[in-house]
Amino acid sequence: MARGRGPAPVASLSSAATDPRIAPFIMHLRARALSAATQRSYRTAVERLVAWYDAEGIDWRTPSRADLRRYIALLSEDGERSTVQQRLAALGTFYRFWVRQGSVAKDPLHALARPKREKRLPDVLSQAQIEQLISQAGIGTSAALALRDTALIELLYGAGLRIAEVVAINVSDLQLGRGEVKVTGKGDKQRVALFGAPCIRALEAYLSGGRPELAALATPSPSALFLNRNGGALGERGARARLDDIARAAGLPEAFHPHTLRHSFATHLLDGGADLRVVQELLGHESLGTTQVYTHVSTTRLRGLYKSAHPRARRTGAKQ
Repeated sequence: MARGRGPAPVASLSSAATDPRIAPFIMHLRARALSAATQRSYRTAVERLVAWYDAEGIDWRTPSRADLRRYIALLSEDGERSTVQQRLAALGTFYRFWVRQGSVAKDPLHALARPKREKRLPDVLSQAQIEQLISQAGIGTSAALALRDTALIELLYGAGLRIAEVVAINVSDLQLGRGEVKVTGKGDKQRVALFGAPCIRALEAYLSGGRPELAALATPSPSALFLNRNGGALGERGARARLDDIARAAGLPEAFHPHTLRHSFATHLLDGGADLRVVQELLGHESLGTTQVYTHVSTTRLRGLYKSAHPRARRTGAKQ
């Protein structure tokens, strides 16, 4: 049996689509209405594992603990600890599916020691950095694109949305007068997100002065709120690339990511005194535990509460 230490092989897309070990699992993921990105991530993780099993001559239903430890070692060499955790979670879902189907006796990953997840706090921009980003967005390659980019950033930060949620918004989903927008989040779950006056003004400017110019370039005109330079719907990849360019030009940290605006939204709300459960609702989190990570970032509010409540935190200025 081969014992190579090279990267885990990848199954071809054509074979994976018809492989009886993988295809039913992919159909199961689609039925669960998971996001396209999650389905793609799970599928890739399973394809890699099955291809490695085949290369090593291992029965996928009964891998030994030693086999799985070797595979985890390969994953650890190839990626960050968080990536390894995500792939192992996907593989656990794969095996639990087949246990329920009766094809596998038990999940072989269940009792296996796994790399501990790194505890990383979300990256957050200051309010001054947010203003820098918005100002830079106004310097576009054209007036229409500058209005679009400004509205895009205002909505991402002002409503705390995911980039995938924003590019999926249609014009009909907006209620500008009420500062509301209907969004579709993970698992195709819909919610109403709120935004304030600066975002309303940016959207009004884009809808009246930017979007019509872009929409005129495409036939028929798309229903999407945000359009690309050719008049078609702005995709997630294009939006990410544009935001990265704007952030770089604004001199923001290299770690900037579109999700940084969502992190900043939540942290600034908590700094302003918002209740954690309110922030949970606004973010669309199912679990309060997911939202609690922002309490570790939001030290401004904690410091203010400490100074106002603890007797030893009050400075009188008296000399001893």
